[in-house]
Formats: sequence, C-alpha cells, structure tokens
Amino acid sequence: MNIGSKTKKRVVLPSRPEPPTVDQILEDMNGAAPNDPVFSILQKTGQDPNRPSNSDVDFRFQQCQKYLELNERLQEARGRLLRQREELRVAGEQLQRDMEDVKGQTL
Repeated sequence: MNIGSKTKKRVVLPSRPEPPTVDQILEDMNGAAPNDPVFSILQKTGQDPNRPSNSDVDFRFQQCQKYLELNERLQEARGRLLRQREELRVAGEQLQRDMEDVKGQTL
C-alpha cells in the first residue's frame, strides 16, 4: 500500500437540463395565473412588460434635456475661459515688459 496515493471518489453530477424553447416559455407565460408575482409587481407599478412606462420615457427625456443644457453651458464656459486665458496672456506679456522697463530705469 502506498501512503502517498489516495483514492478519491468522483461525484458524478447530473447533466444540466436543456433551456426551454420559445414555445415552452410562451406556454408557461400564458398558463401563469393573473396573480403570479411577476405580473402583480408589473401591475402595481403600472408597467406593461412589453413597453417602457410613461414615467421612464419622461425621466429619460428630462435627462436628455438636462444633458443638452449642461453641454451648452459648458461650451459657453469654455468660450469664456478661452477669452480670459488670452486676456491673462496679454496682461502677462505687458507685465513682463513693464518689469523690464523698471529694471532698465534702476540700472
């Protein structure tokens, strides 16, 4: 008997079942009771499982509007910042010239 070798029993698992066909899924949905939890949750929230609710559409529309407004504000801010940067660059150049003039006067 070899101490290093161990015999392990392999557990054989049953094979997975095949996924249901479309016809089986439709049959299951048609056979479900109206008080099935999935359908009752959809009814409580006022949702049709086949189309988005009005509140979802309204919410997405408002999100799009806010995005467009923010994008426009960002573009305006970008333009302002570009103008201010240019003004600062010109002011910096003027300051540099003024400093050189002052240095020239003190020597």
